[in-house]
Amino acid sequence: MKPRKTVLTAHELEIMQIVWSRSRVTVRDVYEELLKKRKIAYTTVMTMMGILEDKGYLKKSQGEKAYIYRPAQPKRKVVGSLVNDFVSRVFDGSAKPLLVHLVENEHLSQEELEEIARLMKERHP
Repeated sequence: MKPRKTVLTAHELEIMQIVWSRSRVTVRDVYEELLKKRKIAYTTVMTMMGILEDKGYLKKSQGEKAYIYRPAQPKRKVVGSLVNDFVSRVFDGSAKPLLVHLVENEHLSQEELEEIARLMKERHP
């Protein structure tokens, strides 16, 4: 049997953003938040949250009336893994072309550029 894919899809990441922002949610909480952006079925949200639990991104515990979901991994760790995977697949493991692209296409504000420069000075004095 093929191992289950653990990379987050765009919709799964959207759910995880909601969970990380609240730290404890029910399926209904996530469903209502997603409804603000687009039409989605409650059962779809429930299924996706079950998949996220299977993939190891969510933990579930029994609440008074419904299951309570919490992040199984901190946002920083998951995002770091996604970025590392992206850099590996798209830029053959080198982050430099990504940074060059972001700077050249004006995706970074002056404040962000200054923050990156500060971090680089701290890590490589």
